[in-house]
Amino acid sequence: MIAPLPSQVTAVLGTVVDPYLGNDLVNAKIIQEIAIQESSINLKLLYPYPVGPRISELKQSISALLARHWPDHPLSLQVNWKIRRHRAQKGIKQKSVIKNIIAVASGKGGVGKSTVAVNLAAALHGLGAKVALLDADIYGPSQPRMLGKQDNKALTRDKKLIPVDSFGIQSISMGYLVDEENAMIWRGPMVSSALQQLLNETAWQECDYLIIDLPPGTGDIQLTMAQKIPISGAVVVTTPQDIALLDAKKAYRMFEKVEVPVLGIVENMSWHECEKCHHHEAIFGEGGAQNMAQAFNVPLLAKLPLVKQVRMQGDSGMPIVVAAPDSETAKPYWTMAYEVAAKLALREVDYTAATLEII
Repeated sequence: MIAPLPSQVTAVLGTVVDPYLGNDLVNAKIIQEIAIQESSINLKLLYPYPVGPRISELKQSISALLARHWPDHPLSLQVNWKIRRHRAQKGIKQKSVIKNIIAVASGKGGVGKSTVAVNLAAALHGLGAKVALLDADIYGPSQPRMLGKQDNKALTRDKKLIPVDSFGIQSISMGYLVDEENAMIWRGPMVSSALQQLLNETAWQECDYLIIDLPPGTGDIQLTMAQKIPISGAVVVTTPQDIALLDAKKAYRMFEKVEVPVLGIVENMSWHECEKCHHHEAIFGEGGAQNMAQAFNVPLLAKLPLVKQVRMQGDSGMPIVVAAPDSETAKPYWTMAYEVAAKLALREVDYTAATLEII
């Protein structure tokens, strides 16, 4: 019974490709430690994004792979993850308790951006991350209802807003400050000021990701966000139809101009599933987001269905990934969360927060 060399184990692990990072375990620098003993192999893996639900699957597949090469050396495998803080726009100070801010945007309304944002937040939490959600749509806040908290009012402590907890996600919204049916008749500067207050004057708990659900368009709020708020990455939501894609491209160009990296494109309402026969029909067209992703050289993060259940769960205050996490309908939302987290993990790490300030 000859024990393998660490280099031999490394060579075998180099054949294992992570589907979301697009690289093998060696080049992705996921291997943290390899220790060979007389009768066992001890391996530690450290992923740069949350892999909570995949840990069992990863252990089984890697154990089976190494067992084919060294059946007499059982594997002791530890799988963990560490979410790092990634660089934002130059000259904007990072938030101490928030590692990464991800903006979810669309060029136009009606593409389901808020549904995407709330399910992204819920799915990231389900992967094992600490998540917060900021509803930046001052005129039409919808997240309180989607989180089932439309009757909640934000409390304050020490002149700070206390975020509302729902499904393990801390959230803040103008909807917690005013009645749901009240109209916000404010000019642009007031709206921009309100956005900054919601972010800066909320007593956020430490979190790995803060998802910002932006209003549609490229106006005052988006400009304020780009100039005042440290954004680690953005996700552009569109539908496959040409009209939506025209505005989605404008949203992409906006982020490009303000030096916010776009992590990828999410195509919502990619197909409609008939409740009776389960036939899939692309009622808004096909291939639009894929063509856009290729044109801008960014990933297509997910293709999400137009399903009645998603709408019903959103209206009832329980996102689909919370209400039916193991359903076929929820699967592409989980894929989206993995893709967003992994693509952000590939961005440049911000080490400045770990540097002591010398006075």
